[in-house]
Amino acid sequence: MSQSTDVNERFATAKVNQLENERTSDLRRAASAADRIASLDAMVASGDARVNGDTYTVTQGWDAGETFTVNRNASTGELIEVVADTGLDTLADGRTALYLNGSPAWHSLGQVIPEGTSDIEEALRLSGNDFRVAKVPASFTWDGEVVQHPGRFVTVRTDTGAPLGAVGAGYTPTQNIDAFGFLQELVGDMSVTFESAGTMRNGASVFVSLRLPQTVTIDPEGINDTIVPFVMVRNTHDGTGSFQAMTTPWRPVCKNTEGFAVRDAQRIWKIRHTAGITDRVKEARRALGMSVTYFEAFAAEETALAQTDIALDDFRVLLDTLWVPEDSPAKATATIAAKRTDTLMGMFGTEAGELGRTAYAAERAVTDYLDHVAPRRPGKTMTEEIARASALVLDADGDTKTRAHRQLMTLVDR
Repeated sequence: MSQSTDVNERFATAKVNQLENERTSDLRRAASAADRIASLDAMVASGDARVNGDTYTVTQGWDAGETFTVNRNASTGELIEVVADTGLDTLADGRTALYLNGSPAWHSLGQVIPEGTSDIEEALRLSGNDFRVAKVPASFTWDGEVVQHPGRFVTVRTDTGAPLGAVGAGYTPTQNIDAFGFLQELVGDMSVTFESAGTMRNGASVFVSLRLPQTVTIDPEGINDTIVPFVMVRNTHDGTGSFQAMTTPWRPVCKNTEGFAVRDAQRIWKIRHTAGITDRVKEARRALGMSVTYFEAFAAEETALAQTDIALDDFRVLLDTLWVPEDSPAKATATIAAKRTDTLMGMFGTEAGELGRTAYAAERAVTDYLDHVAPRRPGKTMTEEIARASALVLDADGDTKTRAHRQLMTLVDR
């Protein structure tokens, strides 16, 4: 039994198919805009997307929450193209703020270097990340006078003056060259190149990734599920997030894959933007240098799960541990719990059909449920799709996934 294991290829294939692109020789030609809209309309009819004027939002699958915009001729209303929202910024010269090593992404945007680069400054320049950030006092005009807000500041790009976010007095900007520069030594140690770098939200969120030289394989004599490990470093300048360095199976090339990289990270280091952050960032280098060893240990545990059979009763016990049943639940609560169990049992059946009735299939079912199926209660200012995307990026279910993994590992030597 063999798995389609490269999540990046699987995602790219799904996106290309969704956009109805076809490959002729070595050139990719897009289907007509009308055909694409027909495809999106079919997704709306099936409940996989919703439409609002000329904007379509995907509600299910890999890219839940992503939007597609229909561009039309302003004079005639004629369809021109359907454009996926990658979330990437556009540079002043019209290029997309993305650098890629070797091969284009599914959206065919960005600056692709056939042999890649091991120079962090070049990667930052090509992706539009070669700017600096300043923290300036927050002020406003009142009754004709400029008033400074005590203790409040705004982060701004020094190249354009564009405001990025409101922050407190203790916030310390981490310059992109400092946030990513420590990777230069890591690249030199491992003789690898940078895989991708991108800029989003007008520079408020930036990322750089590189691929570790080794791959790890789960159950090589069985399901043969190979993981290609990447290191992604993400930095924000608007006060909404910390500096993050992580090992992940994803190569980020757009806002969705950046979110997936955080969601599926095997290890993650978070550092707040406070005084001394530059020195603490350097600490992540040593930890990342141990990532290959960690991936090998991770693969060993997952292989053990893949080689451990699990009974349906054991899977039900796992679910009752993750979602402890109430003694006397209200009718609505009992209905929700029963629906969740039925859904998870069905997902486990699907995974077991591909992977065998194993603890690995059980873990995959729980993870996929949490990531793509579990209902999300949106806040007053967000849709369920946005709530789900936020949960993925913030790793809201990380504790549940960890508890599932630990309990399933207890079955290995039973």
